[in-house]
Amino acid sequence: MRFHLAFAAALIAFLSSCSGPRGPFDAREREIIARSDSVMYVTVVSDPADSLLLRQPCAELTAEEIRSDAYRALAAKLLATVRSPQQGGVGIAAPQVGVLRRVAAIQRLDRPDEPFVVYPNIRVVKHLGDTVRGPEGCLSIPGRRGIVPRSEGVVIAWTDPESLQTVSEEVHGYTAIIFQHETDHLDGVLYTDRADSLFRNPAWEAERAPFAAQGAYDKPAWWK
Repeated sequence: MRFHLAFAAALIAFLSSCSGPRGPFDAREREIIARSDSVMYVTVVSDPADSLLLRQPCAELTAEEIRSDAYRALAAKLLATVRSPQQGGVGIAAPQVGVLRRVAAIQRLDRPDEPFVVYPNIRVVKHLGDTVRGPEGCLSIPGRRGIVPRSEGVVIAWTDPESLQTVSEEVHGYTAIIFQHETDHLDGVLYTDRADSLFRNPAWEAERAPFAAQGAYDKPAWWK
């Protein structure tokens, strides 16, 4: 749902103070990566501290960071989290697990066997084709969906983790929509900001209820 003007103004001021250049993974990010289980805590908009975190723009990864054990651990845990039964998403971005770095794991529904791929420094560099409208949800906004306008195709660019060179690819269809959704997260934008309409998703709520009863979505005590 859309922000009131006063809150939006305060949020913009807060983000402006947080969007400068950043160095290597900071102590808090390293703690999150190291102390999290393989399935990480996913930040949610209903938690005020999480909501502010989700609104911050993410820093790019340096070559040194991409080659680090911390990045490899983060990539593995992002994959485990998005593919876990309690989440079951098609994509997840690093700020959703509390790490303000420009990296996302995305399911390539346009490829054989529909693999998940982790993309460091991912960006949409060009929008292609017509605007299409379709339903979207978000692991950080459980129980809600919206109808969102997106470009039918995009050109994406990212840093290849092996060569450390920038590479690009043209993507179309639903996979292109996933890329747009996840790269929005890296800019502090949520699908609710773009949605034409928003509505509850009772089926998703029911699906998650047994996991919630087991505490699967609880914030770790050490996070607080």
